[in-house]
Amino acid sequence: MKNIKIAVIGLGYVGLPLARLFATKFPVIGFDINEERIAQLQSGTDVTLEVEDSLLKAVLNNNPNTSKGLYCTDKVEHLSDCNFYIITVPTPVDSTNRPVLTPLYKASETVGKVLNKGDIVVYESTVYPGATEEECVPVLERVSGLSFNSDFYVGYSPERINPGDKEHTVEKILKVTSGSTPEVGQKVDALYASVITAGTHLAPTIKVAEAAKVIENSQRDINIAFVNELAKIFNLMNIDTNDVLAAAGTKWNFLPFKPGLVGGHCIGVDPYYLAQKAQSFGYHPEIILAGRRMNDGMGKYVAAEVVKLMVQKDIKVKGSKILVLGITFKENCPDVRNTKAVDVINSLKSYGVEVIVFDPWASPIEVKHEYSMDIVKEVPKDKYDAVVLTVAHKEYLQLNIKSMLNENGVLYDVKGVLKEPVDARL
Repeated sequence: MKNIKIAVIGLGYVGLPLARLFATKFPVIGFDINEERIAQLQSGTDVTLEVEDSLLKAVLNNNPNTSKGLYCTDKVEHLSDCNFYIITVPTPVDSTNRPVLTPLYKASETVGKVLNKGDIVVYESTVYPGATEEECVPVLERVSGLSFNSDFYVGYSPERINPGDKEHTVEKILKVTSGSTPEVGQKVDALYASVITAGTHLAPTIKVAEAAKVIENSQRDINIAFVNELAKIFNLMNIDTNDVLAAAGTKWNFLPFKPGLVGGHCIGVDPYYLAQKAQSFGYHPEIILAGRRMNDGMGKYVAAEVVKLMVQKDIKVKGSKILVLGITFKENCPDVRNTKAVDVINSLKSYGVEVIVFDPWASPIEVKHEYSMDIVKEVPKDKYDAVVLTVAHKEYLQLNIKSMLNENGVLYDVKGVLKEPVDARL
């Protein structure tokens, strides 16, 4: 493990925590194309809240030639003397749910410009099995002029970051590793094992590691889709789904999944990567895509249920005012990527409703950029015809939500966390 210098390409929710951790033992260059992000990090601030400012400042270094520590930059030339490159850029889907590999291609081009003989490039971004060697390696070869598995090597170690989770931090989550040759696999595994206290699992091939990642979240997606369907059925039968799940959960092997909105950068995206690859082999994945259809439709379902309750209470829907609590994809986290709360909001607006969104965690600038939508950061003072809790931020649990409602107003608890009486919950 001597003379290792690591470059982490992409300093978002995945890259920054990893770069910070490696910087406790190795010299690390953190690279991101976002100049504003680099400026924030250089000042010792992480707006994603994944790395505490004190931990970030403890490893920051203003010298790219440091023997240990983290140097953040948007200059490609600062990467030139690194020998381990770790790519942690996002892999989203487009409006038709087709995988978008553009960030991976761009990051591979960046690394290709500085790649030298003997270097190892490790990908952490979620992809379908085969993408690293079939899509990324040719870019590295073309830009660098070097030959794969002769001049340079690659590995794959899927990210397992859980945004907002301060208990299961990167070093406490067992890491799957792999390499393009058995020897490289050992090197990649040893590098991660030097900082991951939870340990590592060396997969036999890169494709196995890629497949493991994509099915982790596909499995969760399918299970959540099942309980979402149960919630719809039990709602028709006037049965509380949470009560049913609590009773069924007394059996030792019952899996504790709950209904809800399934968004974010992993569970709501990864199944589409596996599905597309399966279709390229002529197989149409029925269960995976059925789960996706169920979960992708929950925003419209919630909005329709809220409107139904308003009609039952003789509340005029068109022109009414509804307060939505939460726009991030999960609780106590500022991440708004692929949030399904937006589906609830847009569906409510389609009924002619005025929607006000209150979220103390989300960035109004980011929400405006991503969704062309305004939000408020302070507790609204007005009265509303309905309040819909879509995200279980801790701040909401301290509110007197009933006092925000007009007389006979509707309170819909998507997350099933409110103790006060509600009109409905999933």
